[in-house]
Amino acid sequence: MSSQLHHDRMERFCRAGLYLVTSQPLSRGRSTLEIIKAALAGGARLIQLREKEMPLSEFIRLAEQARRLTAKSGALLIINDRLDVAMGIDADGVHLGQDDFPVELARKLAPQLIIGASTHNVAEAKAAWKAGASYINIGPLFSTQTKAWPGRFLGLKGLRDIAMHAQIPFTVMGGIKRQHIPELLEAGARTIAVVTAVTAAANPQAATRELLSLIRDRIPELRL
Repeated sequence: MSSQLHHDRMERFCRAGLYLVTSQPLSRGRSTLEIIKAALAGGARLIQLREKEMPLSEFIRLAEQARRLTAKSGALLIINDRLDVAMGIDADGVHLGQDDFPVELARKLAPQLIIGASTHNVAEAKAAWKAGASYINIGPLFSTQTKAWPGRFLGLKGLRDIAMHAQIPFTVMGGIKRQHIPELLEAGARTIAVVTAVTAAANPQAATRELLSLIRDRIPELRL
């Protein structure tokens, strides 16, 4: 992970504050591209393209369009699950779940990419770091409609427990709304991942701007 490009990307990642994860089914009839455009206009600089139900050919076309939009705005684009798509469209990174392509192999194939790993406990967080992940996601924290989840929601205590052992940057995700952000920041979070707080908002651009303002007001260094 000595790649200068990877280092530069991670510097930008750690300054983003807000991490938008897309979901067209949860966008109130609007397209994912519409949501991305609105979020970028609202100041978002870190976006994950996550469209679980979309056919691969359609997803690739969408990823290419999203890459052009994010590059023009100076934003990072992370592709969910699909390392091949991330590499093929020259995205900035890929996010991998516990049952996706192994982090260790992804790192060997793509040393320049930001590689994120979903983690739900301390053991998974440690394993992701050792495998070469750039960051981990801690979650799901709260009840969420974004994905079916058979386990327990971590809440603030679970966040603190895992964050204590995190050796690399981490994001938090899962049912996060505006009202959760102050307590998440107090618990040590610095990069807040949301889906419906933006995608289902009446005005996604305004929602993005409000969430970013809330984060930056409490973490002044992110204003730079």
